[in-house]
Amino acid sequence: MRRSGHILRLIGIARTMARHDALFPLEHLPGGRLAARLLGWTVRRNNRGNRLRPGQRLANALQDLGPSFIKLGQALSVRADLLGETMANDLGQLRDKLPPFPPDVARRTIESELGRPMADLYVDFEDQPVAAASIAQVHRAVTLADGLDPDDSEPTRRAVAVKVLRPGIEAAFRRDIELFGWLAAIAEAHVPALRRLRPVEVVETLRDAVEIEMDLALEAAAASELKQNLAALDDYRIPTVDWQRTGRRILTQDWVDGIAIDDRDRLIDAGHEPSVLARKVIEVFLAQALRDGFFHADPHQGNLFVDGEGCLVAVDFGIMGRLDRPTRLFMAEMLAAFLAGDYRRAAEVHFEAGYVPADKSVAAFAQACRSIGEPILGKPVSEISIGTLLAQLFRITKTFDMQTQPQLLLLQKTMVTVEGVARSLDPEINFWLAAEPVIADWRRTDLGLESQLQELGRETTQLARRLPRLVGKLERMADNAAATPEATGGTLGRLSWPWTIAIAAAAIALVLAMN
Repeated sequence: MRRSGHILRLIGIARTMARHDALFPLEHLPGGRLAARLLGWTVRRNNRGNRLRPGQRLANALQDLGPSFIKLGQALSVRADLLGETMANDLGQLRDKLPPFPPDVARRTIESELGRPMADLYVDFEDQPVAAASIAQVHRAVTLADGLDPDDSEPTRRAVAVKVLRPGIEAAFRRDIELFGWLAAIAEAHVPALRRLRPVEVVETLRDAVEIEMDLALEAAAASELKQNLAALDDYRIPTVDWQRTGRRILTQDWVDGIAIDDRDRLIDAGHEPSVLARKVIEVFLAQALRDGFFHADPHQGNLFVDGEGCLVAVDFGIMGRLDRPTRLFMAEMLAAFLAGDYRRAAEVHFEAGYVPADKSVAAFAQACRSIGEPILGKPVSEISIGTLLAQLFRITKTFDMQTQPQLLLLQKTMVTVEGVARSLDPEINFWLAAEPVIADWRRTDLGLESQLQELGRETTQLARRLPRLVGKLERMADNAAATPEATGGTLGRLSWPWTIAIAAAAIALVLAMN
């Protein structure tokens, strides 16, 4: 029954894709080619004037198919190495804009989630949402400082943004994700040409990302962590979370009064310098990614504002990226090598990170890196795109059997978005030149003696915590051997305490070497 339901839904999906002349992905599925041909006459008759690129047609079809398909398109947009840069960029233009749901539904959701009547939570709540997306919509509201009497002549009022999860969204996503998984399994089993796209892995990644995005308490925690990380920055701000009015389906944060980052004319009229803001966008992103290893992974124009003091203010923390320290070291070393024109070193860091198999040629990979790096220095800044450069790097690394690194794919997509925002402010901005001082400063601090000593201290502390368990395990082994000497020829049973210490020391040395 479930299979027949999937087939019926697939027919409906095919009809929507046919209206947009976007049936080409279905042609790779069993039976899909026949379905595409049966619908093809309608496509040719009704879309003769369609001059859009395939990626644009597919993006339009996914937009019509609804929230789950929008998220799928956004997930695929990071795979320029597989889909090609043009199609990946077209899918990257998908935006979560849907009709709002009724305000009374939002009010009921808030009261049910927080267990309190609206009058106790907000002194004012605007029914018309300021934004409506596939996962949730946002309302403007006003609260009183906790503990104050609403009848006080001078109550402290605070404007807040209230994000409310869309009703029924969890069930809708579960249904669609099940369909995606079914199609992905069929593709991997029966279409060898599609296996390199790893469709099952793409669906699993999408499922994990959406589950996090649909828990607004987790989004609140991400905002709080990012705010803590960037507390020392005077020119970047994260709205404060109101935890008393936040839950799994509700998120309340300070209201942001500012100018949207893409409204360049208003920014200039307000006295802000676009070139300064452009450089700031890049620098703050790199501080998040390299220094902290935790970055806002959806910093498009709709999620960035500039307040009256020229401070960047970010919103919407449903999509975040994490980079462990080895990955951050790789990124810093790789970018620094490209900036310095040291292509041998750019190649070596790929091998040191284990991203390229050891049996490949470092010299050949360095030559490939040179083919990417030389245009950085040889073209006008207006013609340099970090998106193009990274796409070239992924294509070349595929030639060298480099395994896909999911954390780098999200980083790549975010870097492309950041570059686009910066370039909309200053068309002549050069991402690489703006990044150079940030990368140099991070390498100085994180690769310096003090940082290395701190890292050694952390590893020593971890070892100290593991040592009692290790010694206890050795003691149990010796006790067991002493109890059953015939099983080991009596060797372990006859071990004296000096030998036990020697074995423990060897084990400690092994642990240190592994760290």
